[in-house]
Amino acid sequence: MNEPLLQVKNLCTSFNVDSGEVRAVNGISFNLDKGKVLGIVGESGSGKSVTAYSIMRILVEPGRITGGQILFNGEDIVQYSKKQMREFRGKRVSIIFQDPMTSLNPVYTIGNQLREAILLHTDRNHEQANARALEMLQLVGVNEPEKRLKQYPHELSGGMRQRVMIAMALACEPDILIADEPTTALDVTIQAQILELMQSLQKKMGMAIIMITHDLGVIADMCDEIIVMYAGRICERGTADEIFYNPRHEYTKGLLRSIPRLDAGHTRLIPIAGSPVDLTNMPKGCAFASRCDNCMKICLSELPEELDINDFHKASCWMNVKQVYDEAAAEKEADSK
Repeated sequence: MNEPLLQVKNLCTSFNVDSGEVRAVNGISFNLDKGKVLGIVGESGSGKSVTAYSIMRILVEPGRITGGQILFNGEDIVQYSKKQMREFRGKRVSIIFQDPMTSLNPVYTIGNQLREAILLHTDRNHEQANARALEMLQLVGVNEPEKRLKQYPHELSGGMRQRVMIAMALACEPDILIADEPTTALDVTIQAQILELMQSLQKKMGMAIIMITHDLGVIADMCDEIIVMYAGRICERGTADEIFYNPRHEYTKGLLRSIPRLDAGHTRLIPIAGSPVDLTNMPKGCAFASRCDNCMKICLSELPEELDINDFHKASCWMNVKQVYDEAAAEKEADSK
């Protein structure tokens, strides 16, 4: 069996602030295989973006990785020097940030910024880098690419800027592309175009993708596996079909109830009640217990372990343990009759 391209093992990332230690990522583990698409879903503050920034090693102080490993082709990049990380970023793993307007430098042209990334991470000369920049803009569907190379970010639309960011991320043909909420600021039509573009490029280039979003609907048709995060931990993971049609964590069910459905008619959307947990004062038990309609006594005092639902699905919820006991009790009662 081939080794996964990326292995995250018991990763912990914290921010030391005046009120205490914020454990933004608290012991998560997952694998990403070559050419696969992994979705990471959760509310704001669940630890999705911090996971991405930890993999890229671009955490801003006071953020730091406090434990665990991030293995790329078997090498732990947590131990990499700054020079090794500069070579790693862009060439091996690239990232598309949420807001392209703040990610692109407003005082440099699009061409200048694309060429800089290509010159930094490849052995191309200036002329070859310019040709590559033009090629990438054509690849991501930017019209009049020669003209766009001479323009500044403020002269482009939101969708066009996002395409430029994708072109910049893919210019050096990375093995992994991390997309951190790449469609947040875009209208639904442009959202669909960007997601379709990413799927097309992923198949064409054979790269792996980590898609980070708060919206399960965005990644329904795109991901091979979905991870649901809450309060810095993974609460459920599985194939897209398992997550959408057989959710086994109460938080995942809440996320799904808040997605508009075409077949639901005039049914009101049901928001998740309450507020996210305080990460500086984590409860002993399940972090979602205070917002859960089916909270049991054990949920308040003990952290649920990850339970295998089947070969393609795991969840950390005491309701699953209760269901196993209930089913066993029902079978025992049926056998006794």
